[in-house]
Amino acid sequence: MPATVLIVDDEKNILLTLQTSLQLAGYRTELAASGQVALDVVSARPVDAVLMDVKMPDMDGLTALARLMELKPELPVIMMSGHGTIDTAVKATQLGARDFLEKPLARDRLLVALRNALKHQAVMEELQALRAEVGRYDMVGSGPAMQRIFSLIQRTAPSEGRVLITGENGTGKELIARALHQNSKRKNGPFVKLNCAAVPHELIESELFGHEKGAFTGAVSVRRGKFELAHEGTLFLDEIGDMPQAMQAKLLRVLQEGELERVGGTETLKVDVRVIAATNKNLEKEIEAGRFREDLYYRINVVQIHSPPLRERREDLPALIDAFLKEACARNGRRPLSLSPEALAVMAAYDYPGNVRELRNLVERLAILCEGPVVSGHEAAELLPRGKGTVPPPLPTSSPAMPTPGVPAAPAPAAPVATPASGFRPRVDRTFREQVEDAEREIIQFTLAHTQDNVTEAARLLDLERGHFYKKMKALGLKRGGGET
Repeated sequence: MPATVLIVDDEKNILLTLQTSLQLAGYRTELAASGQVALDVVSARPVDAVLMDVKMPDMDGLTALARLMELKPELPVIMMSGHGTIDTAVKATQLGARDFLEKPLARDRLLVALRNALKHQAVMEELQALRAEVGRYDMVGSGPAMQRIFSLIQRTAPSEGRVLITGENGTGKELIARALHQNSKRKNGPFVKLNCAAVPHELIESELFGHEKGAFTGAVSVRRGKFELAHEGTLFLDEIGDMPQAMQAKLLRVLQEGELERVGGTETLKVDVRVIAATNKNLEKEIEAGRFREDLYYRINVVQIHSPPLRERREDLPALIDAFLKEACARNGRRPLSLSPEALAVMAAYDYPGNVRELRNLVERLAILCEGPVVSGHEAAELLPRGKGTVPPPLPTSSPAMPTPGVPAAPAPAAPVATPASGFRPRVDRTFREQVEDAEREIIQFTLAHTQDNVTEAARLLDLERGHFYKKMKALGLKRGGGET
């Protein structure tokens, strides 16, 4: 789609002349006879660039420029003047103008300035998109499970050792792979990924090794495979447990010898690639069943990193929810939201069979559907899945709701004080302070149950000083064991 340029000038003849020139050059145009009209147009419709005169009645171009930069600081603006001075040009640049042209305008000079301004803007937008993409791979979490992963990444990334990342779907295995790449000596090289489960068996060899023209029906040109594309970088093979056995043997040869041949080719190509693999399957059981090669397993499993399910690192939920909520609100143009303690308790009690991927989805649902600014426990409960096996368990007062990894969860008590399906509900017969105390009492009881009455750990999880935590318990009439004084 052609770029839209807003032309701003109080002289009608100039407006029409510039409109004709830009339209002949392939641009779409909008016209404004004053600075205020220009502001109205930019506020109401998408504009890719602005060409604006300096000298105009009521609101001069420099004033309009300053207001445009407040309204849309990324918008490229080119100023023009028949009475231009160096001081005016400097001031326009300081205010954010991309270029300054003197009237009468030379058509070629105008088109070059406009093309450069739009190109610069496109580069800036691409840079912002890349920064946002990089930001997506920041790993969130400070609990023991994540600390183990961070430690393994720190020790493993600088090496050339192959890594096998295991874990359920949605636990962030690709994030770990990217972190390994970004902290390695290959970080300036490419990071190439292939989901082995998503490629038809008959095409996976071509995807990995490439093919020559005419190698098979549809091979109309030479194509480089993932290994070639990842040369001097990292190749991430996701869901490697789904790779067909015939392909496993060919992959093993490349890992052993560091060379390959394209499908239909005879030339041997050397490749320098670090392979990181991931799977949601138990490869040792796959070996026993004869579906995965044992020798390939040992080639890819130099270092193994396990990405735990979300239910085994619930201590990271608040940080993950906060990060996802900020991201979702910004992406969907919503005002910032926060979760009430009751909403956080509701979400903490859910098992998340889809792991972090499901959590991100649910948080985005909250961002879109909740009015805010604070999400209530009732709103959170209403938006959680209601299918069989997904309804959150009751919030207990005397047994852990958040199981420790490797330790079986204790059964839920027969008479819980609250359930995620209802959450904390306001009551008109109690004051605001009384209801806040009710919520605080519920949170502290919940946390003490989770830590099995370990006050030090409970205070740490709630980010409170131990002494302050004791004072809060005393003020709320609470004691260990879930009871009240």
